[in-house]
Amino acid sequence: MRILVLGLNHAPEPVGIGPYTAGMVAALAAAGHQVRLVTAKPYYPGWRVDPAAARPFYRREWEESVDVWRCPLYVPRTPSGARRIAHHLSFALAALAPMLVAAARFRPDLVLTIAPSLLSVPLARLAAWLAQARLWIHVQDFEVEAAFATGLLEGAGCIARVARRFERASLGSAQQVSSISPQMCRRLEQKGVLPDCVTEFRNWADTDRVTPTAHASGYRSEWGLGNRHVALYSGNIGNKQGIEILVEVARRLAAREDIVFVVCGEGPHRAQLEARAAGLSNLQFRPLQPAEHMGALLALASVHLLPQCAGAADLVLPSKLGNMLASGRPIVATAAPGTGIAQEVAGCGLVTPPGDAAAMAAAIGSLIDDGQRAAALGAAGRQRAEACWSRSTILDGFLQRVEALAG
Repeated sequence: MRILVLGLNHAPEPVGIGPYTAGMVAALAAAGHQVRLVTAKPYYPGWRVDPAAARPFYRREWEESVDVWRCPLYVPRTPSGARRIAHHLSFALAALAPMLVAAARFRPDLVLTIAPSLLSVPLARLAAWLAQARLWIHVQDFEVEAAFATGLLEGAGCIARVARRFERASLGSAQQVSSISPQMCRRLEQKGVLPDCVTEFRNWADTDRVTPTAHASGYRSEWGLGNRHVALYSGNIGNKQGIEILVEVARRLAAREDIVFVVCGEGPHRAQLEARAAGLSNLQFRPLQPAEHMGALLALASVHLLPQCAGAADLVLPSKLGNMLASGRPIVATAAPGTGIAQEVAGCGLVTPPGDAAAMAAAIGSLIDDGQRAAALGAAGRQRAEACWSRSTILDGFLQRVEALAG
């Protein structure tokens, strides 16, 4: 089949949605399909376009038998609500010509678009209509609701009504809509998508590269951590993570000389977070590490940290969670009971209320002090990663669904 994919993020972006888009299109190509991907120039998580990709204005590349068309876009230094809208709109406008060319010349059997960016859905729908192809929307997070939950947009008024109507109309225009957790799939149905059109297509863990190990991570000596227990956060430092709580948690545990906090990542809120943590000797900031070192980085943790903003736990399922589980280390997450994150972490770590720094500090301390319990939770996490987050199983199911839909 000929499959046209429209997605904002792609490799070589090391975290977030990019690696999963790359894995998805590579799997489609390996299965014998002709794949064309229209995407943006790499910019995430640093929120700046990679200088190596800045020229020419449009780029065409071949990556693992995938025909990749890269488009320019506006990338704000400080991604506020209005600037994020401009960011997504700039990509949709830049992708218009490549998508129309693909619809006319490539003639896809299936058009698959990834949200974010929801503003690209009308463009994908137009291309599918011109080519008389099926349309599939894959929802990585509910960006409209997440914008309201994190304060990027106000949750009332004309803008809110228009945004929600646009989201509902966009999701209802596809023959197939998928998302990455059962809770997010149920939310699709609540937004009016017919149950027969909804399928789960979750992100996967790299269970081959990330494995439990008793060996000391090389990062311990490199970063001067000694034998202290490490409470690790690794990933994007953005507004949906509610990561500000970690500063207060570290402050509450400052008297524990056996615990050090490490925040490893990039993002638009890193400078602000570092300023808030000034003077804390038990909190270190480190740059995002190469993907090939992910196993060693995650092995550094005694406890993984997964903060989330209140109200966002069923709007996203952080892609980092699968690899945390695969590392065989326990997790402390902030989420309300019954949410998707809480259910994923249950039995593999501890869940505390969002914004409750005292509860999170107590949970971290209890796991550090009870090594036997921490080891049991970590082992359960590894088992869950192998059972529910296997790359081959997830992609095989996806390929079967693609062939059934397009066929």
